[in-house]
Amino acid sequence: MNKNRVEILGVGIDPVTMNEAVAFCEKQIVSRVPAEIITANAEMIMQANTNPQLLKAMLNAALVIPDGAGVILAAKYFGLAIPERVAGYDLSQELLKLAAKKNFRVFFLGAAPGVANQAKTAAEAKYAGLQIVGVENGYFAPNEQEAVIEAVTKAQPDILLVALGVPRQELWLEEHLQVLGVPVCIGVGGTFDVMAGIVKRAPLWMQRIHLEWAYRLIMQPWRIIRMMNLPKFAFKVLISKLNG
Repeated sequence: MNKNRVEILGVGIDPVTMNEAVAFCEKQIVSRVPAEIITANAEMIMQANTNPQLLKAMLNAALVIPDGAGVILAAKYFGLAIPERVAGYDLSQELLKLAAKKNFRVFFLGAAPGVANQAKTAAEAKYAGLQIVGVENGYFAPNEQEAVIEAVTKAQPDILLVALGVPRQELWLEEHLQVLGVPVCIGVGGTFDVMAGIVKRAPLWMQRIHLEWAYRLIMQPWRIIRMMNLPKFAFKVLISKLNG
């Protein structure tokens, strides 16, 4: 979907709806062509502005979805057409629902030891018939990487959800995409923690008025350093428009 991307602070975003993102992923599974899907929010865009490797990964990704209120608000400010927010967590749930319906195979990679297993148990209870064909935690050493890759390739999943944090998950997927051979690979950040019940998402009303970031900050005060990217992002968007 690269040809239709809109640019926000030098980063291309695909202006897709949730339904379009899910349809794109299903098409990739049918085609069997390995693809990385990136969930872009304001924090990631700011990182990409100072991290050439992350910027390259986002440029090369098959799909970059508009995940985050900051991205949507910036697009409106620039007069760009992005129809809706496509949250990474919500996309992962839609794909699990699709996988259960279509008998697609799913692999969970990432998070702390035990967390992905809890997420697997929760997902299998929620989505009847779901095939989760492998689980690996994200605390693997460099000398264990080949074993992790082998575990994924042997399981032959159609969808690989990777929770290693930004930008590690995006860079790891770009580096190993062809070796893994999985048609849909997505970095999902803290999704397994939410699925496992360790972390709660903001109430729906806060999500709707673009205050999910505030809820995260209240629940996880240690995120304050990372959250400083949000006012920096807003300021940079403002300056960018003033400078034409």
